[in-house]
Amino acid sequence: MTGVLAVHAHPDDETLSTGALLATASAAGRGAVVVTCTRGERGEVLALPGTTSHGLAALEGDGPALAAHREVELTAALTALGAGVPTFLDELSDPRRGAAPAGTDRFEDSGMVWVRPGLAGPDPAVPGGFSLRPLDDGAARLAGLVRRLRPDVVATYEAGGGYGHPDHVRAHQVTVQALHLAADPALEGGGEPWAAELWQRVAPASTLRAERAALAADPAVRALAAEAGLTFPDPDDALPALARDDALLAAADDAGHLRTVDVAPVLGPVLDAMRAHATQVQHATAAPAGSALAAAGVLGWYALSNGVLAPVGAQEVYLVTTPTGRRPTSVGSGA
Repeated sequence: MTGVLAVHAHPDDETLSTGALLATASAAGRGAVVVTCTRGERGEVLALPGTTSHGLAALEGDGPALAAHREVELTAALTALGAGVPTFLDELSDPRRGAAPAGTDRFEDSGMVWVRPGLAGPDPAVPGGFSLRPLDDGAARLAGLVRRLRPDVVATYEAGGGYGHPDHVRAHQVTVQALHLAADPALEGGGEPWAAELWQRVAPASTLRAERAALAADPAVRALAAEAGLTFPDPDDALPALARDDALLAAADDAGHLRTVDVAPVLGPVLDAMRAHATQVQHATAAPAGSALAAAGVLGWYALSNGVLAPVGAQEVYLVTTPTGRRPTSVGSGA
């Protein structure tokens, strides 16, 4: 049984974007599966003392070696979330063509550059990669898996890829196309048609700004930032792509197209999964119980390779598309 199928671009995205959803589904006995589109070959490497990334700086720039290590990190993170073992998109059979020999058609990380804190763009030095692959190369494979697993929910990024990474954007496009193909009787060779809900990860703009402000104002977090050389998001910066106007989300909620998942009951597994991705995620920490941060809805914090501290909020929020003729389902507090 599979309640949730999450589709992500790189190892660590499943935890940072949909970790609470996956852990909640697993804890409820509904089952959770993660499909990862690339192995993050072009990621940066933190290599911090005191973590499992210590001494691994040489992995940065060595695509095959970094890919192999990030597979290990992904395995540990999925174990923490209760989401099974890694499934890579390029290892799935294309129902239009059947299985390809292992390793002959890998989807590779497209790379990225930080445009500004919290916003990524394509790396002009990378001419190929997953983001440039024909859409149906990935979508048909994923559609076949959707038909086999028959999940209630397929979760991924919103159309902007969360913060603009080209592979995130492509993962969204592949997921949307896969759900169309999975429900289309004309797709042959991949089992019976199946329609699943599409859950796209978003965040209310006011909530994101309030969480960032609370994090930046906390004395203990500011002391950590000074000691570790970390920074905070500029309050004048535009919000990342996943941010949505509060009124638009309220309208979606009124229409039955919004779901929320409480993070607090699964905060431990989510932080453990973040720490498993030690080459990519640093300082994953829970806010002290009863603290002003917790009262403000900030359950913890972390930073990526850009060194910008980010809050772990109290909820994951999803925009939901419900296929015609199927009742909405829910995982978490938004039932």
